[in-house]
Amino acid sequence: MLTHLSIRNFAVVKSLDVDFAQGMTAVTGETGAGKSISVDALGLCLGDRADNGMVRTGADKAEVCAGFNVNQLPDALVWLEEHELADEDEVLIRRVISSEGRSKAFVNGTAVPLQQLKDLGQFLLSIHGQHAHQHLLKSDNQRQILDQYAEHDSLLDNVTSCYQTLKKQRQQYVDLINGQQQREDRSQLLSYQIQELDEFALADGEFIALESEHKKLSHSQTLLEQSQVSFHQLYEAEDFNALSAVQSSVDRLTELQEHDPSLTPIVLMLTEASIQIDEAATELRAYSEQLEIDPMRMQNVEARYSQALDLSRKHSVQPESLYECHQQLSTEFQALVKDDSRLAELKAQILELEQQYQQAAQKLSLSRQKAAKSFAKQVEQHIHKMNMADAVFKINVEYQSQGTPNKLGLDTVQFVVATNQGQAIDKLEKVVSGGELSRIGLAIQVISSSNNNIATMIFDEVDSGISGSTASVVGQLLRELGNSAQVICVTHLPQVAARAHNQMFVTKFSDKKVTETHMICLQENERIEELARLLAGDTLTESAIANARELLQMSHS
Repeated sequence: MLTHLSIRNFAVVKSLDVDFAQGMTAVTGETGAGKSISVDALGLCLGDRADNGMVRTGADKAEVCAGFNVNQLPDALVWLEEHELADEDEVLIRRVISSEGRSKAFVNGTAVPLQQLKDLGQFLLSIHGQHAHQHLLKSDNQRQILDQYAEHDSLLDNVTSCYQTLKKQRQQYVDLINGQQQREDRSQLLSYQIQELDEFALADGEFIALESEHKKLSHSQTLLEQSQVSFHQLYEAEDFNALSAVQSSVDRLTELQEHDPSLTPIVLMLTEASIQIDEAATELRAYSEQLEIDPMRMQNVEARYSQALDLSRKHSVQPESLYECHQQLSTEFQALVKDDSRLAELKAQILELEQQYQQAAQKLSLSRQKAAKSFAKQVEQHIHKMNMADAVFKINVEYQSQGTPNKLGLDTVQFVVATNQGQAIDKLEKVVSGGELSRIGLAIQVISSSNNNIATMIFDEVDSGISGSTASVVGQLLRELGNSAQVICVTHLPQVAARAHNQMFVTKFSDKKVTETHMICLQENERIEELARLLAGDTLTESAIANARELLQMSHS
C-alpha cells in the first residue's frame, strides 16, 4: 500500500509531505486548488512522461517520492528480487525532473529506466482517471476489461502463441508462392547447366592433373630428344662423355695427392660427382625409355583440357574451381526442388495450425462468455443501486469462426445496455447519457479493481456527473472496496467524501506573486466543516454543519 508521498517544487506545490492510511481516503478541496496534483505526482512514479512544465516556476528541479509497503504484494516482491532492488518490505520510488525537462528515476536509491518504473508500478497501484468512462465506448477496451476480469492469461497466451506460429508458416508459404516462377526459371537454367557439367564429370582435383599432363604431352617430342642427347653426352659418347672425363680426372689426381695432400678434398668431390653423374644418367635413360609420344592421348587430353577451360569461362570461375562450382549448382538445384515439395508440407502444416488456433480461440471464447455473464450480472447489480433500477446490462461475446485470426482470438466483445423498461438494448454510445455512462463506468472500475489484486487504487473524480442518492451509493461502493484495499478518491461530492475512512483537504494559497497548494489530513470536526462547505458552499451555516455531521454519522453507522 501507499504509505507516504513527498512532493517538492512540482507544479504549484512548493513542499508537500503526506502520509496515507489503509482504507478509503477522500481528497476534497476548492475548485482549482490542485486536488489531482497528488495523482499526477504518483503517475510520474509509475513512469508517466515528464516535461519542464511540471517544474515550479523559479525552481531548478521538481522531485516526487512515493513510499510503499509491499509485504502483502508477492508479485512486487518477486520483481524487486529479480532486479536486485529489494529492501525488506519497503519500496521508495523517486523521480526528479530538471527545469530543462530531463528526468531521472530511482527505486530504493538505485537509478532505473522509466520502463522499469512502469513494470513495477503495475504491481503497486492503479489509477482510474475522470475520462476513463469514455474508453468504455471502444470495443477493444471492452474486450480488454472482460479479459482482465476473467483472468485467463494462459488462454490468451496460448491463442497468441498459436497465432504467431500460424502467421510465420503462412508467410513462408506466401514467400514460396511468390517466388515460384522465379524458382522455376532458375531450376530450368540450373538443370541445363548441371546436365552439361554432369556429362563432363570433372573430378575433384582433376583439372590440375590434366593441366600438368597437357603441358607434358605438348612438349613430349622435345623432352624425348633432349633427354636422349643429354644421356648420350653424360654416358654413351665414345669420343667424350661427362662420366669418363670425371673418372679420368679422379684417376690422375689420386696419384698426385701422394705428392700434395691438399688435393684430397678435390678428389673426394670429383669421386662424388662421378657417382651422381652415373646415377643421373641411369635415371635419364629410364625416363627416356618410358616417355612415349601418343598422338591419340594427346588429342584426348587436349580436348578435355579445352572443354574445362570453356566451361570455366561459361560459369565465370577459375578452371581449378570448376568442380566446386558444379557441386554448388547441384546443391542449389536440390534446394529449389525441396522448396517445391515444401509447399505441400507447409499447406498441410497450415491446415493443422489453423485447427489448433481455432481450438485455442474457442476455449478463450468460452471463458469470455462465462466471465461475461458473471461480470454483467455484477455491473447490473451495482448500477441498480445507483438510481438505474430498470437498467439491463449485458456483454455480448460473438465467436467469428470465419474471422481473420489475430493474437486476441476471434471474438467481438460488445457492452450493451437498456436503461429503461421497454427500451431496446443497444450499444452504450447509442443509449446512455453522460451521467449514466459515469455510473456504468464506475461500477466496472470498482468490480475490476476488486479483482486485480492491487493493494492501492486511485479514483480521480470518476464520480463526475453523479449526484444525490446515487452519489451516496457510489461512496458506499468505494468504502466497501476500501475495507479490503487502499482506496484514494479525489471527489467533489460530500456523499462520497463522507463514506471515506479518512479525508484530506487541498487548499490553494496565493499572495499575488506566487501560488502554493497544501494538503492536510482532516480531523472529525474539520471533516464536518469541509463536508458542510461541499453541501452549502463557502458560507457555512448551522444547518449545513448539522447536515454534514448527520451525513458523516450515517455514513459510518
